[in-house]
Amino acid sequence: MGTFDTIISRNFPCVHPQLSVVIRLRFDLWEFGNHAFRIETRDLEGEMSMETINGNIEVRGVGNASAVSHLVFSISNLHFKNPGLINFVLFIDDKEVNSIPLYIRKGQ
Repeated sequence: MGTFDTIISRNFPCVHPQLSVVIRLRFDLWEFGNHAFRIETRDLEGEMSMETINGNIEVRGVGNASAVSHLVFSISNLHFKNPGLINFVLFIDDKEVNSIPLYIRKGQ
């Protein structure tokens, strides 16, 4: 259990057996309601490295001026052709709101 931003493999192509992505989102009062989200993965050439994840999130308040929602998903058997960089890109209501890198390195 833990967090990481780098996967090291001795051989390519390679397969990473399992990883989870956890995203914590904070919405302000005026943003409460239903929102579509999309998560794309892109390499440095802009190619998609896995299928897009699509869904909806219902944001509800409990009397506060903001609310937190979580997106949690697991990815099995993620294939990497070569060392490089994969960006997980988050879109909310078709707007890109953030991204996080995953570095793929060749090890000894």
